[in-house]
Amino acid sequence: MLLDTSNTQVFYAFLITLWAGLSTGIGSALIFFTKRTNRIFLSVSLGFSAGVMVYVSFVELFRSAETTMTPFYGERLATLYATLAFFAGVALIGIIDRLIPEAENPHELPDQSAVRNLQNESVQTTTVHQQSLLRTGMVTAIVLAIHNFPEGMVTFMSALTDLSLALPIAIAIALHNIPEGISVAIPIYHATGNKRKAFFLSLASGLAEPIGGLLGFLLLRPFLTPTVLGCCFAIIAGIMVYISFDELLPAAERFGHHHTALYGLIGGMAFMALSLLLL
Repeated sequence: MLLDTSNTQVFYAFLITLWAGLSTGIGSALIFFTKRTNRIFLSVSLGFSAGVMVYVSFVELFRSAETTMTPFYGERLATLYATLAFFAGVALIGIIDRLIPEAENPHELPDQSAVRNLQNESVQTTTVHQQSLLRTGMVTAIVLAIHNFPEGMVTFMSALTDLSLALPIAIAIALHNIPEGISVAIPIYHATGNKRKAFFLSLASGLAEPIGGLLGFLLLRPFLTPTVLGCCFAIIAGIMVYISFDELLPAAERFGHHHTALYGLIGGMAFMALSLLLL
């Protein structure tokens, strides 16, 4: 499996990554047009995203990492290098998560009762409270932007490898960006009373994904040997597995029920398996 770095392929990769990143805007728009967040939908969607990411990580990306490096190092060393790169990806995204205060983590969607309390507050909200809400929203947007950089690389590099592989990954990332958009927009909206500002700041935070993908590609392009390419596949697999187990599955269970999240997970795996067979 090799990267297609033609201008046309890079353009398509950028568009796919841009679409996945800007799906944060869907989440921010939902809070203005619906009175309640559909928690079952979120639960199934997040479980589905996790299923797609876990399946493609182990069945496609890790195997591709081994296959790419085997002609140069032999099967045993290729597996060792792929394994080390996989856990390097886990460590990278884990360090980023550790640097994020838990209360401001963009994957921690505000509790529905807290949202209703905000919506029912008196117009005479204190300036201090407004400033606190605004800070929460802005910090969440910044943290989300940092967090989305490696996710952008996941989508971008996948698209350069195979568009049929990148599309399900982009859909999975787009689905899990929806609650992130909600978590940015809610505090900014209730701090400023400005729906447009909340929407566009939430939308802008998703731009980190296409920017991260493009920057990662430009930095790695001069060094794209088979070894670097194989390691990239394994690192991306590690990032996606970490995101699935640390963020998506716990969130899916929190928004719904255990079996709801599980059905979404299995559905995502089945969808990815079918996509790889047919596309």
